[in-house]
Amino acid sequence: MPARRVVTGRSQQPRKRFAEELRLLRNARGESLRELSERLGWDASTLGKMESGTNLGSPEVVEALDSHYGTPGLLLALWEVAMGDNSQFREQYRRYMDLEAEALSLWHYAVSAPPGLLQTPAYAREALTAGGLLGEELDQQVEARMGRRKLLEGKGAPKFRAILSEAVLRTQLRAPQSRREQLEHLAEVSERPGITLHVLPFSAGPHPLMNTSMMFLRLPDARTVAYTENDVRGELIEEIGSVEELQHAYDSVRDLALSPAESQKFITRMLEEVPCEPST
Repeated sequence: MPARRVVTGRSQQPRKRFAEELRLLRNARGESLRELSERLGWDASTLGKMESGTNLGSPEVVEALDSHYGTPGLLLALWEVAMGDNSQFREQYRRYMDLEAEALSLWHYAVSAPPGLLQTPAYAREALTAGGLLGEELDQQVEARMGRRKLLEGKGAPKFRAILSEAVLRTQLRAPQSRREQLEHLAEVSERPGITLHVLPFSAGPHPLMNTSMMFLRLPDARTVAYTENDVRGELIEEIGSVEELQHAYDSVRDLALSPAESQKFITRMLEEVPCEPST
């Protein structure tokens, strides 16, 4: 079979192709992002992120662009395909892991599960199993996650701060002993130099990060980048203005959280609620 001929020379990756088409259409109109923003009523930074591929936007803004460019349904179809493409997110996660390895300090906010750097083997195995992993692949992923914990050990380890939603501590595991081991591990690491844990109690009420796990990395070149994650995907964010906005949200959540000392006591109380494994 002859090799497939490249017709347009444009990207074959859905997310990149969508962003590329947006740039081409705007450039063909001779419009700046600012002019496009004024005509559509959408923020120029949102449109810019869509054209760079860092943000896909919403169907509403895509429909507005289709109407503006006279491409009824074309951009929306490309957007739907791009939304189903996970290759970009896998690549962003790999880049996040590379940056994490060189970070000078890390700040986390955890919605419902302990950060991977703080998970015990039993917790990681149950969480990954719930995500559909089995057999050899499961074993490999648990081992990889446990290997990451070494990042917080030894001389030169980055400073680490995590805000844990109360849901992190209250989530039940199939084996009560596994949950107990996880809580004991959190209590132990909270006493280590360089590691600071806060608990955000349910009583704190609504806040800006209710549905998003958040990680900030301060890098050797003085930059700070962010990585947001939910059940569907993650996104690496490096644009300065966007990172600052997320930092403001993180700071407001930290203001609602318990102090490190109060958090240690909270975790200890949670431990008292978990039955010990019966002696044999």
